[in-house]
Amino acid sequence: MSSFDNKPWLDAYAPEVPHEITLPTGSLVDMIDDAVSRFRSRPALEFFGKSMTYGELGAEIARAAEGLRRLGVQKGDRVALVLPNCPEHVVAFYAALRLGAIVVEHNPLYTARELRHQFEDHGARVVIAWDKVTDTIADFPADLPMDAIVSVDITQSMPFGTRLALRLPVKKARSSRTALTSGKVTRGATTWPQLLSHGALRKKHPRPDVSDLALLQYTSGTTGSPKGAMLSHFNLRANAEQGRAWVPGLREGNEVFYGVLPLFHAYGMTLCLTFAMSMGARLVLFPKFDVDLVLSAFAKHPATFLPAVPPIYDALQHAAKRRKIDLSGIRFAISGAMSLPVAVVERWEDATGGLLVEGYGMTETSPVAVGNPIGPTRRPGTVGVPFPSTEIKIIDPENPSVERAPGEAGELVLRGPQVFSGYWKRPAESAAVLLGDGWLRTGDIVEVSADGFITIVDRVKELIVTGGFNVSPSEVELALMGHPDVREAAVVGLPLAGGGEQVAAAVVLKPGAAFDEQAVRDFCRRGLTAYKVPKRILVVDDLPRSLIGKVLRREVRETMLKAAA
Repeated sequence: MSSFDNKPWLDAYAPEVPHEITLPTGSLVDMIDDAVSRFRSRPALEFFGKSMTYGELGAEIARAAEGLRRLGVQKGDRVALVLPNCPEHVVAFYAALRLGAIVVEHNPLYTARELRHQFEDHGARVVIAWDKVTDTIADFPADLPMDAIVSVDITQSMPFGTRLALRLPVKKARSSRTALTSGKVTRGATTWPQLLSHGALRKKHPRPDVSDLALLQYTSGTTGSPKGAMLSHFNLRANAEQGRAWVPGLREGNEVFYGVLPLFHAYGMTLCLTFAMSMGARLVLFPKFDVDLVLSAFAKHPATFLPAVPPIYDALQHAAKRRKIDLSGIRFAISGAMSLPVAVVERWEDATGGLLVEGYGMTETSPVAVGNPIGPTRRPGTVGVPFPSTEIKIIDPENPSVERAPGEAGELVLRGPQVFSGYWKRPAESAAVLLGDGWLRTGDIVEVSADGFITIVDRVKELIVTGGFNVSPSEVELALMGHPDVREAAVVGLPLAGGGEQVAAAVVLKPGAAFDEQAVRDFCRRGLTAYKVPKRILVVDDLPRSLIGKVLRREVRETMLKAAA
């Protein structure tokens, strides 16, 4: 018998939160169709002030699905999305699923090397991409042929006046336009309007089943290089239902969600692409987080629900305070992907009068598995308690068959309908984290109080969490050691005062090499997206090692913390 079989955390649930959710029987396509039917005339998406109703969203999904069908997309095919937050992202996501295809999400700011690694792994032959990255994909080597590239100019979803302003012959307008679109179509690519030009998908086309694979979400997992977490329609719908159950004060058809988190990230995908859509919310989309854009949108349609990360909450409340903007419409805010300092909670709740609670999860749990209750039983400084229909155990990380008692530190193990089925084409890595009978090893060391509140103590895995994104130290080390002056490198995460970590590196130089920190950073940027590039680089004579020669990153981290102090 497990120490937590009696689920002591249930007493902390907010009123009206069920202990178990009703498990989904329909796919994400059934979910969006239901939302379109029930909320047809209500606004679904807003982008720079231009809105689209649920009825219009449903019609555009049907046209995009027909366009993809004509490009040869069939059930089980992978369709790659390389898009920032924009209406086309939402449409493309559900259109691919409507055909029974598997969506693969990508960060559009990734370098060619990073994207190529993922495409080599999943083998998608059709890609829907931001026009700023289509040239990169078209230049993939001959062994990675694309059947079709669909090019998306996100400015086409903006109001006419905004598009017109971007064409003004002034420096600011040119700079804004360059940031949003390449202004050209890659040779041989299909444009988004062309994709939508064939009418709606035929109704007799087969629909996906709830058990079908819906998404490959790339993650570094608990160790190693990025790999595709396989998430089914069941996993993603279940997590959306768990989220809805967790916040009983939400009003269907009346909430305003702000999409400041990237939809290509597991956190933004579930909270915005599925959760928000399932309840008929207005989803206000931002291509990237920008304080000015968010506060401007707030003046028109204030957010009522804001999923974000700690630095975003702090930036918004500071800016709103300076500009005397009232944020009191935001009733609920959910923070995840990095630690949430209590001071940030206090400042945010003073500014809004609403609640800010921390959640916990990982890509492998679709992603949310644990959350602080929405109410007086919440406990800042902890990540909360297990979601409805979610179970936990605490195990000895060296011997998973041994369970730890409440109050003893150990590795968190989870089970629930949101837990993934494994990594794409990686049976060994899947077996390493899936213990059988639905249990998932998280790689996080936690302590659990007698009443079920979970506190993160440490990580077995050595991933760095920066800005809500996971960074594999090994990937950054390989990039550093590609520099002609660097012999060895060890990469670690250093804590930031506002939560999360900063990527930092200790390097050993080759004999006679002269160190130029900025030059090393610039070199890394050729192969790594910006958030992975080390913000601090320390030159050392040697790296600490174990008896078998393994670099001891924990000791490197301690050395760098002392150097910083």
